[in-house]
Amino acid sequence: MIMLRPRLWTPPHDATATKRLPALIAELQTRLQQIVRQHHHIKFASSLAVEDMVITDMIVREQLPIEIFTLNTGALNSETQKLLSTACQHWRIRIDEYRPDEAAINAYIAAHGKQAFYDSVALRRECCHIRKIEPLGRALSNADAWITGQRREQSATRTALALAEQDQTHSMAKYNPLADWLETEVWAYAEAQQLPVNQLYRQGYPSIGCEPCTRPVKAGENIRAGRWWWENQDSKECGLHK
Repeated sequence: MIMLRPRLWTPPHDATATKRLPALIAELQTRLQQIVRQHHHIKFASSLAVEDMVITDMIVREQLPIEIFTLNTGALNSETQKLLSTACQHWRIRIDEYRPDEAAINAYIAAHGKQAFYDSVALRRECCHIRKIEPLGRALSNADAWITGQRREQSATRTALALAEQDQTHSMAKYNPLADWLETEVWAYAEAQQLPVNQLYRQGYPSIGCEPCTRPVKAGENIRAGRWWWENQDSKECGLHK
């Protein structure tokens, strides 16, 4: 008996999204320019997702005074690590890397085991705190506003995402300039501008995080179904965005 492999997610293509790009681009330019006018030290947190490539491209094109950084968790796929170098070369920019405290990682492993994040939501979130949240705090320590590539369409926990919000944890403004963009629109921009993107997208990964916590998804599944797939839908956040 021949077992057929399930059809995996692929980047979407929509001709109508391409037609909407001029208006979307103009609006994104305005949003970013307004942020720059309102703040003195702005940082953009890039996870190197396709959404972040769109924002990076706009920052570079408009020559905006926004610092770009990424969180290197120490558990990223090789494809993601390669993309960081590719992105820096493509735009001729520097993207600062913030890494977790090695002693904290070693203490976590000694206390719970190397793959304890599979055992409970609490242990997974503790791992995320060490590898993502603590480094984020260091990255934002001297900023007065930060930008993300989050979108409402991405998950059930982001449907009410605002374009601008107050980050109570870090006591600063937080902006999500792509909040109302559709997945098809993001990909239309990436393809039109020939942006560098993670090769894992071509392998069925619509949402990419740490290697042990990310897997491909089937066509038609929620685009974040491959993130922490062993957990319930309503717990699938790392804690970076509260």
